[in-house]
Amino acid sequence: MELALNIEAQNGLNWDNWKRIVVAAEEMGFAAVFRSDHLASFEGPPDLDALECWVSLTWLAGNTKRIQFGPLVTPVTFRHPGMIARMAANLDDLSCGRLILGMGTGWAQREHDMWGYPLGDLPTRFARYEEGLELVYRLFNDDNPVTWHGTYFQVKDAVILPKPVRIGGPDLLVGGSGGKKTLALAAQFADEWNAILMPVARAKELSNRLDEALGKANRKPESIRRSIMLNVITGRTDADVKQNMGGKTAEEYRAIGAVGTPNAVADQLMTYAEAGMYRVVAQMNDPDDMDFLEMLGTQVIPQLA
Repeated sequence: MELALNIEAQNGLNWDNWKRIVVAAEEMGFAAVFRSDHLASFEGPPDLDALECWVSLTWLAGNTKRIQFGPLVTPVTFRHPGMIARMAANLDDLSCGRLILGMGTGWAQREHDMWGYPLGDLPTRFARYEEGLELVYRLFNDDNPVTWHGTYFQVKDAVILPKPVRIGGPDLLVGGSGGKKTLALAAQFADEWNAILMPVARAKELSNRLDEALGKANRKPESIRRSIMLNVITGRTDADVKQNMGGKTAEEYRAIGAVGTPNAVADQLMTYAEAGMYRVVAQMNDPDDMDFLEMLGTQVIPQLA
């Protein structure tokens, strides 16, 4: 099993801590560094630093050699899918094929209100998302220029130049909590499905349902990778773990991830591998918590076979 990070950037990410995280993750053997794509804190003010997503990923691409990376996820509400496709293809080329493009519906109302982007109700979000996914997929895969007259997006004779070096462009990731619509979209367009904050049994159940959706789309189960983003609470001692739990119980955390000293966390993460997940993406909720990153890198990763 691989271990990756997702940096919750709206919680105070800036250039100083971003550079520290990226360099340490590359050195310690993390498989990938992802980051959230948000424009503001969820419940502010006061708002914290929230370093721009695609600019920060460009720095990562040019200053690392091994790790994969990407947005987890970039929303089609405040990023036009045509521009997402252009940025992603260029950045994948810069990094020699290491970008994973996670795309999402958008959901945080406050940031949309702040910056003047319409969010809409849930059916609207999914309709717009489906349209955006298909447009990006076509821009990556169609041999001819793409013309698209959609409800939400329009392009005319659009082509990505320079053409992506990778055939079919960067890998597309569809993530979600496992609704029927999300699984169908993953089966239709994605190279990777990413589950979010759920126990092992639920992840395995949804992975089986994804197999059914893939069958309907005439794809084999092995044609799509399965990963999961989890909340991980750890500490060097049991007392440290208890303090980091912030008053919640271990059972509450195990419903959305793993909790305990590094040895216990490693054991819990391996149960997800047994359920078919090839990678766990650990949320890094505090971008300044380098001790958390160091414990995962030096004490957990070596135990994940």
